[in-house]
Amino acid sequence: MPISDLGAQAHTATSVLTVDLDAIAANYQALSALVAPAICAGVVKANAYGLGVQPVARRLWEEGCSIYFVASLDEGILLRAVLSEGDIVPLNGLFPGEEAYYREHRLLPTLNDLGQIELWSTFCEETGVLPAALHVDTGMSRLGLSAIERERLLTEPNLIQKFECRYLISHLACADTPDHPLNRQQYENFASFVDRMPHKHASLAASSGIFLGEEWHFDMVRAGVALYGGTPAGGVDNPMQSVVRLDGLVLQLRDVDSPETVGYGASYEFDSKARLATVAAGYADGYIRSAGGQTLARWGNIALPLVGRVSMDLITLDATAAIGLKVGDTVELIGPNYDINDLARDAGTIPYEILTSLGRRYHRCYLGEK
Repeated sequence: MPISDLGAQAHTATSVLTVDLDAIAANYQALSALVAPAICAGVVKANAYGLGVQPVARRLWEEGCSIYFVASLDEGILLRAVLSEGDIVPLNGLFPGEEAYYREHRLLPTLNDLGQIELWSTFCEETGVLPAALHVDTGMSRLGLSAIERERLLTEPNLIQKFECRYLISHLACADTPDHPLNRQQYENFASFVDRMPHKHASLAASSGIFLGEEWHFDMVRAGVALYGGTPAGGVDNPMQSVVRLDGLVLQLRDVDSPETVGYGASYEFDSKARLATVAAGYADGYIRSAGGQTLARWGNIALPLVGRVSMDLITLDATAAIGLKVGDTVELIGPNYDINDLARDAGTIPYEILTSLGRRYHRCYLGEK
């Protein structure tokens, strides 16, 4: 389609990224219904997986989401400026000097070790009881209380008496591989700790863990990539609605023939006559470099293979079959015919990387913004 049809401001941009907030809302409602009576929290870290935390969080709030997880204190402060109510939980941990910021912006720190527990306890003893999330490591070996620290906490419950443990959380390492034995091991480690530790809401499952079954839901799940259309589990049809569409602007068309090559490194050589479309998207825009030579674009029902390397600002497509394609038209780089999961598969990565890499140079359109 011509780029002039994509919005009043689209003529000032190169390519157009469309985010369907109605689809995010539908995904949230579907996940909430699936896990009920457990609560469905929304994970909006990394600028809502690259899609824009302000419009995404506002729409999730309208859909009934009242608990949000982000990565850092800075992300939490930014989100609190968007949402005056609801719980906002930064996951990266509490550091000395940050305590007052958590209180000022009504954020809940995630306490990842005994030192952070002591820090928050001391602050709450001076200022009054405040809530927090307690993160236990059950097999990821990343953030969270180790097995030794968990045992100490169980033998010295006074360590957490000065604050409210509102959320008791852990994180699955292999949830997207349902048969992996570590899933059950982590479940049992977490369940045994939940039974012995005072808390309000226990949460083990993120997007993929939701689909392991009801027993994995505990009191709350943390929906992340599934909200944004990512496949939550391998080997099955994706139950989530597609959220993202990326339309790339055709900058130039040219006819080529053997033995001409295209792009850096002359990595692709034409063996016959072809028509080449150069499109405004590159790795600086999140169309990642590993996509070169594997991925497809679409013009209507016509597939346009990517040829040559992905460069910083441009990609090149074999548009020989696209009779009638013109400079100024757009081609579908991500969309209903080739979604983030397809692109991730062909680029040898995961939909998380595709989403969070989408650049700021695109003109952004939000469908269903209220």
